[in-house]
Amino acid sequence: MRHLSIRLLPVLTFMTTVAMLEAQSPAVAPRRPIPYPVVPPQGFRDAVAEGTRTLTGEPGPNYWQQWTDYELRARLFPPEKRLEGTARLRYHNRSPDDLQFLALQLLQNVHLPGARRNEPMEVTEGFELDQITVGGRGAPEMSRPGPGPGHMVFGTTLVVFLPAPLNSGDSIQLTISWAFHVPQAGASSRMGWSEDNLFHIAYWYPQMAVYDDIVSFAEIAGLTPWQIDQFTGGSEFYAGFGSYDLTVEAPPGWVVMATGELENAEQVLSNPVLQRYRRAHDSDSVVHVMTEADFGAGKATKTSPSGLLSWHFTSDSVRDVAFSAVRASNWDAARTPVGDRDGDGSVDYALVNAFWRPELPNWKDVWRYAQHSLAFFSQWTGFPYPWPHMTAVEGDGIISGGMEFPMMTLIGGYAESDLSALHGVTAHELAHMWVPMIVSNDERRYAWIDEGTVSFITTQAQNAFYGGGDHESEDRQSYLQIASIGLEGEIMRLSDFHYNTAAYGTASYPKPSVLLMVLRELLGEQTFARAFRTFIRDWAFKHPLPWDLFNTFNTASGQNLDWFWRTWYYETWTLDQSVGSVTTSGGRTAIVIEDRGWAPMPARVAITLENGDVLRREVPVDTWLAGHTSATLDIEPGSPVVRVEIDPTQVFPDIDRGNNTWERGR
Repeated sequence: MRHLSIRLLPVLTFMTTVAMLEAQSPAVAPRRPIPYPVVPPQGFRDAVAEGTRTLTGEPGPNYWQQWTDYELRARLFPPEKRLEGTARLRYHNRSPDDLQFLALQLLQNVHLPGARRNEPMEVTEGFELDQITVGGRGAPEMSRPGPGPGHMVFGTTLVVFLPAPLNSGDSIQLTISWAFHVPQAGASSRMGWSEDNLFHIAYWYPQMAVYDDIVSFAEIAGLTPWQIDQFTGGSEFYAGFGSYDLTVEAPPGWVVMATGELENAEQVLSNPVLQRYRRAHDSDSVVHVMTEADFGAGKATKTSPSGLLSWHFTSDSVRDVAFSAVRASNWDAARTPVGDRDGDGSVDYALVNAFWRPELPNWKDVWRYAQHSLAFFSQWTGFPYPWPHMTAVEGDGIISGGMEFPMMTLIGGYAESDLSALHGVTAHELAHMWVPMIVSNDERRYAWIDEGTVSFITTQAQNAFYGGGDHESEDRQSYLQIASIGLEGEIMRLSDFHYNTAAYGTASYPKPSVLLMVLRELLGEQTFARAFRTFIRDWAFKHPLPWDLFNTFNTASGQNLDWFWRTWYYETWTLDQSVGSVTTSGGRTAIVIEDRGWAPMPARVAITLENGDVLRREVPVDTWLAGHTSATLDIEPGSPVVRVEIDPTQVFPDIDRGNNTWERGR
């Protein structure tokens, strides 16, 4: 009941506010809802009390997170569309808790017969688990929870019961072997295969679930202290950080690129391809590392008497690994500057790769899109891209849009699209390297943190790449279209539980993007940039929650913006400001500004006089927060008013701009 009371607190607060307003005399009672303060959930408040989070936005002095060292080996069998894998994991318990069991994600199980999923998918047998050991002891399948070692599978979750509690500060080793059939467009078209010449493998290994300083409090309520929300194909992922040592075995002629540094290029690439690959690391212009003339075993890759080549990659401080295997794709590469990564005063570089099949010529410039995007985001966020490469893989036949992974992205062919669309999706997927790959939010519950942020910064990259234009307007119009017909849902709704696809899409992508534009207008460019960069810097390689974001902006702006967060993130109230009337008497002009919607925002008004002067006036948001629905601007005698416009820059998402303007004589 304690948790039920917490959940009802905002509702009760709202009901109390309404009752108080109704008790006032009709003459003074506001005719609109008043945003009440943001009340974080109990787990967040407990974290603040424990010192792992703060009310100012940065991680607390006692912040902790778990860590995993992975040794992974994948063997790909292209003709059979099959993958076999082995993993050795070292899980480090950095939490203050002693753990009775471990939880891992088996995301391929979304394809199991009868699995809970939110869209049709190819049915497979999911993960075929062969052997599991924990702490050096076998962990056989169990029919019911009990003393370990043993394991149970619950949909997309694997629970491993330990032979003894894993104490705080200790670590334990797990080994797992498995196999699965590679679906053609798996995990909602986020991985799979195309034709007989392309694989993109993701969500392919048993991955540690997240145990963090918020979900650990779930144990108080008798719930599992792990974030093990089922993957149903819609909202995405939540993963902890770790180090990865990855080996991919594939037949000769198949070129593999993966998350991490390719450690043995000279052992797998043919000499001509190897030399061009090395040259690309120092080239600002494109190097065609591989073309049609290089396709095939002995041309693109070495040969192997065993029938397999081993590609070795290592990475650190990443939350996942994915890889692609191609045998008929062009490979373009060049370096791009990302700023001073290591603080030595010199510019550092990352390699950008683009793999694409010749029948999709729109892809010939993707290397350039990636080169610009990676450099732009490194500068714009104030956080240099930290990894050795960024690779874009054309995946026509698997995906139509794009999907991000650390250092890797899978993007559709875009054969029939305008080139700006391919640039936009490339920039969008690369922007995800900052959120959620560096700033690792819980996408399963709060998809808007990464998708909305990335949508916003993508528009900045588009403006820079094309040298101007208003690429922000598309997000604004997308949000307004859905809001105007009443199909949107609250942003602060768990991502898997939106009312419909339109509500999920709007709440995750364009609306939070638009709200960052609005915040920039409210706070000013300098304050907004400081807040945004502070959030990225403070939460790099950590796990922020919505209230960390809210608190960061509150602190950076020196304002309590709860009215903004409550209005736009917790509600679906809309903005509709109007020029009610313009009257002149005794030389003075009275301009009545009406607030017809429920979303309070300052009304910024441009008043044009007959002599050409433009006056700037503002009705502060506090006017509407006091419950008023109209305000009067008093203009001194002088040149007559000929035009009045609310929000002349058209940044605020007003749902009806038809009433924002008054002109004399019309």
